[in-house]
Amino acid sequence: MPPMQHLLMIEDDARLAQMVGEYLERSGFAVTHAADARAGLALLHEPAGSRAPDLVILDLMLPDIDGLEVCRRIRAMGGESGQVPVLMLTAKGDPMDRVVGLELGADDYLPKPFEPRELLARIRAVLRRRGEGAPPAAKRLRFGSLEIDKDARSVTIGGESRELTSYQFDLLVALAERSGRVLTRDQIMEAVRGRELEAFDRSIDVHMGRIRAAIEDDVKNPKRILTVRGVGYVFAKQQD
Repeated sequence: MPPMQHLLMIEDDARLAQMVGEYLERSGFAVTHAADARAGLALLHEPAGSRAPDLVILDLMLPDIDGLEVCRRIRAMGGESGQVPVLMLTAKGDPMDRVVGLELGADDYLPKPFEPRELLARIRAVLRRRGEGAPPAAKRLRFGSLEIDKDARSVTIGGESRELTSYQFDLLVALAERSGRVLTRDQIMEAVRGRELEAFDRSIDVHMGRIRAAIEDDVKNPKRILTVRGVGYVFAKQQD
């Protein structure tokens, strides 16, 4: 039997945390609650059992440190803690928080108030993208000096490592496996999320910008991920 997956919930609303925690535990997860940012960051710096959580649920409205700053600090950590998927809980009707959070390295977001079932579905989707149930295919994808190792979930250019979030890595793989084929934003999102694109969802463009910053020599003149105006994106077959 595989080990139980561990979630860290950083949320100052004790009542909400208890309700959501109990629901997630009934769904088969182990949940640790941190009531503020400092407590959550401390748990990530020194994870229980020397193992980082499998996912962090992060409220952006925290009493001590802004949630966006917490997300930035998580991504600045070394080792497994710095790579842990982050699912943000954001204030409803505040799209800029979501955009900035995704730019800082969050993997997904969910506006408050939310249904626990949707949170559970989002968590499972993020964890699934992390490697569980990936379809059989080539383990390594090579395009000139760019190499994508699907098993190690790593990206290198000329042997130099390039950092991407879990979601951005899956976006890159989805494009690379369909190199030469123009994909709409809806098709890309469907490939990695397994659900239709939300209306006016800008996250795909935010993530593409972050991926380009990591793998392109010149972000203003990309050679690997090309924009097809009015349609979507295409990953170039022929590269350096």
